[in-house]
Amino acid sequence: MGSYYQIGPTIGVARLGNSETDFYLEPDTIGGLPRACEPNGDLKNPPESVRHFKDSSGRVKRQGAYFRIYQIYDDGTSQEITLHSPGVQSIEWTVHLANKKACWYNFSGLQGNLLYGQSNSYVQKEVPLRNATVTDMDKRRDLIIDPGPRTVSGSHQHKPIDKPSSSDYAFKSWPETAVYGDLIVSLGDIMTDEAGRLIVLGGFGRSGGDTSITSFAGADTWHDDTSDGPVSCVIIIKNPLHEAPVRIELNAWCIVGSPKFAPEVVNIVTLDDTMYDTAIRCLETNKDIFNNGQFNPAFQPNFKRDILPILQRPGGYRWVANTPSMNSLSPPPFDPTDKSDQTASLRVAYLELFRIPSPQDSIGAAANDLFTHGFPAMPLNSGSNSVFNQPELIDKFLTLTETQYFFLSQWSKGLFDTGEPKQTDIVTALTQASMGNCVGGPFCPGIEVTWSTRNPHIYAGNSVIRHRHQSDYYNTHGLNPIEDETQVHLAPHAPAGCEPGDLTKRMAIPWQADFFQCSVQYINFTNPNVNKGDGIPMPPTYYGYWWPPQSPWQVITGDLTQTGQALAGTPAGFQVMFTRGINTFSQMIDYWHYMGFLVNQNKGKHADLFPYIVEQERNHAAFVAAAVAVAVGDASNVVSGADQNFANSWFLPAPIPQHNLGAGEKVKKKRSGEAVRFATARQRGRQDS
Repeated sequence: MGSYYQIGPTIGVARLGNSETDFYLEPDTIGGLPRACEPNGDLKNPPESVRHFKDSSGRVKRQGAYFRIYQIYDDGTSQEITLHSPGVQSIEWTVHLANKKACWYNFSGLQGNLLYGQSNSYVQKEVPLRNATVTDMDKRRDLIIDPGPRTVSGSHQHKPIDKPSSSDYAFKSWPETAVYGDLIVSLGDIMTDEAGRLIVLGGFGRSGGDTSITSFAGADTWHDDTSDGPVSCVIIIKNPLHEAPVRIELNAWCIVGSPKFAPEVVNIVTLDDTMYDTAIRCLETNKDIFNNGQFNPAFQPNFKRDILPILQRPGGYRWVANTPSMNSLSPPPFDPTDKSDQTASLRVAYLELFRIPSPQDSIGAAANDLFTHGFPAMPLNSGSNSVFNQPELIDKFLTLTETQYFFLSQWSKGLFDTGEPKQTDIVTALTQASMGNCVGGPFCPGIEVTWSTRNPHIYAGNSVIRHRHQSDYYNTHGLNPIEDETQVHLAPHAPAGCEPGDLTKRMAIPWQADFFQCSVQYINFTNPNVNKGDGIPMPPTYYGYWWPPQSPWQVITGDLTQTGQALAGTPAGFQVMFTRGINTFSQMIDYWHYMGFLVNQNKGKHADLFPYIVEQERNHAAFVAAAVAVAVGDASNVVSGADQNFANSWFLPAPIPQHNLGAGEKVKKKRSGEAVRFATARQRGRQDS
């Protein structure tokens, strides 16, 4: 029986945290809780899910990307390969994380996205570079945070990815100043567990810069410690015939993003959906579904695998946003597995509530329609450009991917399979879990990554990132600050592939800027060619969301003790703003880790079927909870935050009392909260956007 070796997942996801001691490992299911591990990286035995996301000092734990090696056989079975596997002589891992944000172009909506044609390139659209006053190529390379590659092999090994450990790398580059925030000196760590599996830990959620921030896209001079880059592995296996050992080389990728504050709530369109759609339509990886430029009208999607997630996910938003219309259709008020004529009209009516996706290079009116028969069309997320007035690129509302919509269309016709789905191989399953917990749309620019993930040129296969070079290349040449990995090169007429930092370089800088301002959006729904007039959304507008599973908007408080409620200023079960008390860009940069996490509190039987996902672990002591009597008095009429006859408000005291900080945290001499100019509204729909 034939077999092949592969790293699983093919793309792993680490997440930032400011705890210097505690971390956990990424989930192995979509919408699942992460996995607890020992301080040396070994999984807890017996297995244990993470239910608390902060350490004893109130600091956010980092999430580790967790890479393993599998031998997969032709029949779909597999076995994991570790240091303990027979014949394995050694396993060596190399990781090269980088942050290219400061050397790339300013974020400008969908401009620069070559899926709209070469005329939409950054150069053709005259999109300025970030830090454009730096014109020398070597100096622009210095804008990259590039610590160089790190290599580990063996059991329980550890290497930091920080400034002191990058001294031997000729092209090392780190920020030199940070008037506001923090100077970046680390992108994280790599380590192995007892069996030689790889764990990649990202940065500590730090950002720093020298200028004011007034936009969700960030500002010049700023850096942050998100990153991405290639993961490679060399396995040496002894040859039983006493010949030379067998050398196996494998590749994967790692993304380091911001925390996911509602880990069990799944985005309607995940990054797995986006990458799968690209693989199906552009790489034609499954010709039973898509072949010769069109979907197969006879294909029957599997209900459990392909349809049920689309039906369930809108209802999950109720824990992170105020979405009554989504609750009206999720789950459907009829048996969705019934393919008989009795439910035919219901399935057709359900499909009509979803917008029809337009091709990526031709955003049309269908994608922007809001109402169907008086019901708001689904999903209610913003599109990837409901902000900029770029008529040929306006994308007001999110749609399902074309593949998702095809599956739902087949279901509406009664063409679907209700049996158990065919079991997928372990690497595909792990990759789906990693990507399924990330945002796959909208992209403006997004949370973990952006619209470049829709471009087939960055892939070597389904959810397999194409490496631009082998790791040794960078020791001689360094990273390229201007190459566009989505461009097909004229010679040799092939995609180039990605360098370290390429998947995250189009994101906001710092990440907290976009996270702070982008939870909801006022969207014009009448004029397909206009988003704004005089700097504000053109009325009439509709209240849409960005990515609430990652960046929640409205949440339910979960404090059940008298002490907890006194600090929180609310009773349990009260709906509040998730980021209440953090009212500026600068406060988000300094105090993002004060926010809580949303976790299912039901510990009874079938808890996953009856979730109660509420807020926990918010650093209430860092805020002042008050209630302002706006209607019956002026702003001086402030009473207890527990009095619900008044408008509830939360504030960060200035200066923040030392006892309100996490252990070991010091008040900065130059806090960005005191020096950075800010916009007071979080919605992109307001004038500050």
